[in-house]
Amino acid sequence: MSDNSFYGPLPDPAANAGYSPDHPPRVGFFTDTSVCIGCKACEVACKEWNMVPEDGFNLLGMSMDNTGNLGADSWRHVAFIEQARPLGDQDPGLTDLPTGPPASERSAQITAAAIEAMPEGGAELGNVSVDLGVPKFERPGDGSGAESRTSFRWLMSSDVCKHCTHAGCLDVCPTGALFRTEFGTVVVQQDICNGCGYCVSGCPYGVIDRREGDGRAWKCTLCYDRLHDNLEPACAKACPTKSIQFGVLDELRERAARRVEELHERGVPEARLYGNDPNDGVGGDGAFFLLLDEPEVYGLPPDPVVPTRDAPAMWRFAGIAASAFVAAAVSSFLGRGRR
Repeated sequence: MSDNSFYGPLPDPAANAGYSPDHPPRVGFFTDTSVCIGCKACEVACKEWNMVPEDGFNLLGMSMDNTGNLGADSWRHVAFIEQARPLGDQDPGLTDLPTGPPASERSAQITAAAIEAMPEGGAELGNVSVDLGVPKFERPGDGSGAESRTSFRWLMSSDVCKHCTHAGCLDVCPTGALFRTEFGTVVVQQDICNGCGYCVSGCPYGVIDRREGDGRAWKCTLCYDRLHDNLEPACAKACPTKSIQFGVLDELRERAARRVEELHERGVPEARLYGNDPNDGVGGDGAFFLLLDEPEVYGLPPDPVVPTRDAPAMWRFAGIAASAFVAAAVSSFLGRGRR
């Protein structure tokens, strides 16, 4: 059990919500952005399984990013960040990989075999150089190789609701539409939501939103229905590189720590975890990330704080002020009576 400077000792959020001690362990996501390829399989799987409406196809002037951010119709958002940094400065060995499409059917078979043979799971995942038997692309006439044309790198990350330990959306909901599940996740019940929008301003990450033409709030449920059938969420199931990993949260945190250690040993000192600290402003996230740059680069707040953090102190001060006001009024009344 950890201590949190805002809330004191941190119990299991499901137990704190009233579930019996033998409830299922808390589950969540660990997203390893170092192996995300930006394929958007998670976005598609999320929409298909949860019947999330399409949100248009506008590339927004940012490469393949057509969603821009999370919202009522985008429960998964794959961010594409282009940086002016030579390929290979980030991950040693990547410049040895061939570039361009496979040159033949045989190359395609080799590529498929290499992907199928890639080990899965936590620290075993790595940016390992694979010889696919395809020559590097060279521009005709000048003999230049891939190094001369890769003056940038892509940072890709699949963002999602964080299912916070201390969820601001849950704190401010006046109807009880938002509730904590036995798995420690946070879910919206659309048949109870009245569309007031308090939860929108209560989220420190800007995740939850109201659907246009509907008015009610919508967000990721961590596939609550699938969890009841012992199935992993659709996005994690569809991820081909296991960038999105689902499991018991404590196990994911251990796996993530090993992965960061591995990347540091491989010469990637900028690798860091985001959202895994139980002493942060939200008590730690149920969906946390391995990043290769500052959180702001990915559109994430560097120091998220649940807006209701100071509510207990504010109520205490309000109570003290009200007591003082009542005491002053009584004193004035008694003073007039004596006169």
